Amino acid sequence: METLELQVLEKIKASTAEVTNALESEAIYIFREVAAQFERPVLLFSGGKDSITLVRLAQKAFWPAKIPFPLMHIDTGHNFPETIEFRDQLVQDLGLELIVRNVQDSIDQGKVKEETGRYASRNMLQTTTLLDAIEEFKFDACIGGARRDEEKARAKERIFSVRDDFGQWDEKNQRPELFDMLNGQIELGQNVRVFPISNWTELDVWSYIEKESIEIPSIYFAHKRDTFVRDGLIWSAEDGVVFRDEEEEVEERTVRFRTVGDMSCTAAVESEADTIEKVVAEIRTSKISERGARIDDKRSEAAMEKRKQQGYF
Repeated sequence: METLELQVLEKIKASTAEVTNALESEAIYIFREVAAQFERPVLLFSGGKDSITLVRLAQKAFWPAKIPFPLMHIDTGHNFPETIEFRDQLVQDLGLELIVRNVQDSIDQGKVKEETGRYASRNMLQTTTLLDAIEEFKFDACIGGARRDEEKARAKERIFSVRDDFGQWDEKNQRPELFDMLNGQIELGQNVRVFPISNWTELDVWSYIEKESIEIPSIYFAHKRDTFVRDGLIWSAEDGVVFRDEEEEVEERTVRFRTVGDMSCTAAVESEADTIEKVVAEIRTSKISERGARIDDKRSEAAMEKRKQQGYF
C-alpha cells in the first residue's frame, strides 16, 4: 500500500512538472513578444508571489541579459511591512530598476479622497496613481500577474488587453488571440496590460515557486499575528491601518496570507503551513478561492469589472 501511494505521488509530481513547463514556456514567449512589440514596457510589482514569479520568468526570458524594463510599484502606504522589505531586497539583489509611486501623493494633491469608516481602504485609490504614472513615463505596456482563475472579470480579459487613452477597459471590444498570435498594435494614447501567467492557477504558481526554489515574503507562511475577526474574516490588528470597533477583540492567531494586497482589504486564513511543501498540500485540498479573503472583491457583484473599466489593473 505504501509503495502504491508513493507511485501515485510521483505521478502527480510528474504531471504537475509537465504542466508547469508548458506554462513557463508560454509566459517566456509572452515576455519576449512584449519586448519585441513595445517601446516602453514596465513590470508592475507588488512584492507578492505572482509578481515575484513574473520576475523569475522575465529573468529566464532574457538571460543572460538583464530584464530590459523597470519594475513599478503603486504603493498605497498601507502595505504589509514584510512585503515592502522583500521588494526592496529583491531589486537590490538582482540589480533591477524600481519605480515607486505613492497613493498618498494623489491624496495630498486632491486627486482622490481618502475613504473613512468600517470598510475604508486605499485599494481603489490606486487607479488614479497608476494612470498618472503610465502617463508620466509614457509606458505602452504594463505587465502584471493577474490570472484568469482569480476572479470572473479577469477570466474575460485577453493576455494583451488594450486600454484606451483614459486607461479604460472595454470588455465588449477585445481582440481575438487565435493560435497564440498576440497583436500589440495600438493607436496613439492607448496602452496594453499584459498578463503572462493569465492561464496559471494558484496551484500552478505555488508549484513553480516550489520547483524553482523561489524566495517569497514570510507573510505567505504560517506565523503568529495579532488579529481580529470581522464578517467571518481574519484581519491584521497591527499598525492601526484597518479600522477596528471597540468590541472587536484582538487575539493572537497562527495565520498566513494566500494573497497579499493592501492591509485594509486583505484578510488572513488560519493555517499551520509553514513551508512551501505544506502550502502546496493545503491549496490542493482547499475549498475556498484565493481571493475569498479580499474584501475589495465583495463590494459588489461586479466590483472588479467596474474597477477595470475605470483603469484598474
